[in-house]
Amino acid sequence: MRLIRLMAVTLSALTASVAFVAPATAAAKGPTQPIYDYTQAVRERVWVQTPVDSDADGKPDRVAVRIIRPATSTRVPVIFQASPYYAGLNDVPNHDDVDRAGGSFAAAPGLDRAAETVTFGGYLDNYFVPRGYAVVFADSLGSGGSDGCPTSGGRNETLGMKAVVDWLNGRAPGFDESGNAVSAGWSTGRTGMIGVSYNGTLPNAVAATGVRGLETIVPIAAISSWYDYYRANGGVVAPGGFQGEDTDILAKAVLTRAHPEVCAGVMAALEKEQDRVSGDYNAYWAERNYVPDAGKVRASVFVVHGLHDDNVRTQQFGQWWNALRVPKKIWLHQAAHADPFNVRRDVWLDTLHRWFDQWLYHIDTGIMRDPVADVETAPNQWQTSSSWPIRQARAVAVKLGDGPRQSFVDDPSRTPDSLVQNETATDPNRLIYLGPALTRETRLSGTASVTLRADLAGDSPFLTAMLVDYGTADRWIGTRTLPVQDCIGPGIPEDPGCFSQREHVVASTPYEIVTRGWLDVRNRLSPAVTRPIRAGQPYTFRWSLQPADHVFAAGHRIGLVIVSTDRDHTLRYPAGTVVGVHPSLSKVTLPLA
Repeated sequence: MRLIRLMAVTLSALTASVAFVAPATAAAKGPTQPIYDYTQAVRERVWVQTPVDSDADGKPDRVAVRIIRPATSTRVPVIFQASPYYAGLNDVPNHDDVDRAGGSFAAAPGLDRAAETVTFGGYLDNYFVPRGYAVVFADSLGSGGSDGCPTSGGRNETLGMKAVVDWLNGRAPGFDESGNAVSAGWSTGRTGMIGVSYNGTLPNAVAATGVRGLETIVPIAAISSWYDYYRANGGVVAPGGFQGEDTDILAKAVLTRAHPEVCAGVMAALEKEQDRVSGDYNAYWAERNYVPDAGKVRASVFVVHGLHDDNVRTQQFGQWWNALRVPKKIWLHQAAHADPFNVRRDVWLDTLHRWFDQWLYHIDTGIMRDPVADVETAPNQWQTSSSWPIRQARAVAVKLGDGPRQSFVDDPSRTPDSLVQNETATDPNRLIYLGPALTRETRLSGTASVTLRADLAGDSPFLTAMLVDYGTADRWIGTRTLPVQDCIGPGIPEDPGCFSQREHVVASTPYEIVTRGWLDVRNRLSPAVTRPIRAGQPYTFRWSLQPADHVFAAGHRIGLVIVSTDRDHTLRYPAGTVVGVHPSLSKVTLPLA
């Protein structure tokens, strides 16, 4: 999103000359209407003081905040989007240790996170300011105009954005460009946080502090545990499309503040403490895990995630959703790492509007009487339910077979797609277990798991399981931009509020990888403990796949494919590891309706 243009006016002068009044009683109001002129909106800037000094300069870090709000003397609630991306990204090479066979990983030139910098393309302010909301943007610590150092989900980043909520509620100091103390007298204090990816992760983190005044959050494609973003069950497992990236690389990429050299020590500490050698869960990752603090969340939560998101994988929403004990709603769509504005625009804007009116204006919009879950189970085919996973789903355990030990040889040069196709053919680099043709449509809703009795001999410590839908069908394969634009209300020349339309790209394919999961067998007992195995000795391994919601058509077959290296995600050890599986002592457990 374009950084908003600032008016040449100080906050201290403004608040001194305007007497703000409380909003009308919510019970007497209907849904908020676009009654305020966007072109006359007040634009201003403030620096909020935080309780941390992450750049160790002896002064509290300050957060750069930009505000756009209706020109009214009535106090208004706030929609707040924090981000480390507003000032762009540095070009940072990824780690060159992905190929553990020796030599460098040739495909690690630098960070390409163009999709990550999506910040709603301006529609938050264009849509909500005319409807009586202030929209606030803040640079996460170490980025843009903020002080401090980025830490990829560390505690300082959480407290930095929490300070903005505190300032909006009169509990933290803020200053204008001249250094004068200013308050948010124009705000009711009621705040909702929203964002995609990193911008959606910060709402999760702040909500997990239990801060008062944060009434709701809308985390979209958001992280709930950074360990599960860059690791999986003891293994170094990259987000899709970002092999070789880790917390230190991302932090260096968003380190766009002035004088970034002051953060050199912090960057070095991140690289050391993240531990790309063992992949074990440790105190570093525990600091970046918000799930254990879900019980502190006071805010309502509207979770949105793409079922084809291979970047921020679906475990991130699944474990967060299951741990929350507050009013909540969920949208699961067919796209990947996407803003729902680009998936289901009109319905999304209406739903988000009703959600914010409900929680920030306390207007009964009826949204909490709507179905809890909206799931796009196939392109443009939505189903609703009172819960997620759906209540009808039951765990069905299926033994993999009755025959003797079977084996395959790991080949890290093979892609997942090459390993799952041609399901009835023999392939030396995989094992595949096929169910019978389904006699009726069957829905998987929830988290599948695998139990393998297996032995390994060789360098690779990974086991990868992929659940596959075999059968030709029209499936989502991407999203495309159309040569058509929608405009959301009046804009200004710098921000006209017009956005390109997008649509699903659907194609007929013979199979689909529905979900997958990984295990470093040395962490078979715990993600926090590495315990080597003996080559050729069988062990019982158990791990979960990523949460999914998928409908298998009648006549299709459900397949489980077992490999070692997942070239898209895991580290790549020398070829030749032999993996043996005892099917009679192994099973897959599926949540089926």
